[in-house]
Amino acid sequence: MTTTMFELTSEFVELNQLLKLVGLVDSGGAGKHVVASGAVSVDGKKELRKTAKIRTGQVVTLGDVRIDVR
Repeated sequence: MTTTMFELTSEFVELNQLLKLVGLVDSGGAGKHVVASGAVSVDGKKELRKTAKIRTGQVVTLGDVRIDVR
């Protein structure tokens, strides 16, 4: 599994935008499709809300990529 650190510069980031910002998808729209497919987990639980608010300390997983939000 590959781990990526993401430095949060505001209170939260929307899940679809986080996937775009770390380079896992090309656009926020593509991020929404990936989330809707059920492929994304937040803190170990499947997340289907495309614009879920991701905050410091949460862990997002897509396939073999883990994103630690700091």
